[in-house]
Amino acid sequence: MTVGIKDVARVAEVSPATVSRVLSGRSVDPAMHERVLAAVKSTGYRPNLAARRLRSQHTNTIGLIVADIRNPFFTAVSRAIESLATARGMRVILCNTDEDPAKEAGYLELMHEERVTGVIFAPCRQWVEKAERLEPGFPVVLIDRSLPSAGLDTVLLDNETMAAELVAHLHAQGHRRVAGLFGAASSTGIERRAGFEQAARKFGMEAVTVEMPHAAEAAARTVRELLCGPVRPDALVASNGVMLLTVLRALRDLDLAVPGDIALAGFDNNDWMEFVGDGLSVIEQPVEEIGRTAMTMLLDRLDHPEAPARKVVLAGRLITRGSSGPRARANQPIGA
Repeated sequence: MTVGIKDVARVAEVSPATVSRVLSGRSVDPAMHERVLAAVKSTGYRPNLAARRLRSQHTNTIGLIVADIRNPFFTAVSRAIESLATARGMRVILCNTDEDPAKEAGYLELMHEERVTGVIFAPCRQWVEKAERLEPGFPVVLIDRSLPSAGLDTVLLDNETMAAELVAHLHAQGHRRVAGLFGAASSTGIERRAGFEQAARKFGMEAVTVEMPHAAEAAARTVRELLCGPVRPDALVASNGVMLLTVLRALRDLDLAVPGDIALAGFDNNDWMEFVGDGLSVIEQPVEEIGRTAMTMLLDRLDHPEAPARKVVLAGRLITRGSSGPRARANQPIGA
């Protein structure tokens, strides 16, 4: 359980205000000072740096660090966050990491330098894997990515369930050989891959998963290699809207029609997707709700710094269009 100032005060037999004065370096009776320090050590209390900053030197600025600003998902979430922050008289610093741990570390350092009030953050996999050993020094709410433990406030999509729903839909359309494309640098990709694989096993489908690099040309090359293999899948599942666009370009280059030669489905319901052929079948994420929830959770954290961390998991919506329909032509290798 998290140890708070009240716990330290009870052990030291002083008031919480006295504990706060000691921890902030203000003068108190020497005997009380020693009792508080002894209680801090015995209870294992760790001062909440973010709460201290709020009382003394916060800037009323929110840091927003996203993984890929090209992805309209992050654009829409950012807009919802910025709108609510502005209504509360707060400013937003927006940073884009391109799933690069080095850029991510640099922007987190910037947040310290700017003395931000808090950060809303979509971290890469490397940060997630070491997060429990880190002390960010300000309140953090994670979006679109989750931690194995509930140490930070988090809001995200029910990724496994939504990926499984896509696979079930493709199976119902008669597709039996399916390939899933998932981000190599994202914990979200891991969760969606897990749901994809579980559903494929449930329905007895032949499934392959591919880790997609973040760089655009490398991703396009990976898709072309998959499609030019000895046995082409019946259907593809792409784990975000940027990947869907990459897949469509590869299909165009190889003169493959959707769904005549291969079916296609994925995540994110971007405006252009309904105008591609008979439209793309996708999982629509509640992007505005994710943004509003993240900002509300951060504001709640600022008001209640000692409260337990929360994890909010939201449902998406399957939108079926023509891209996931039955194949019109027999499956065969490219050039056959």
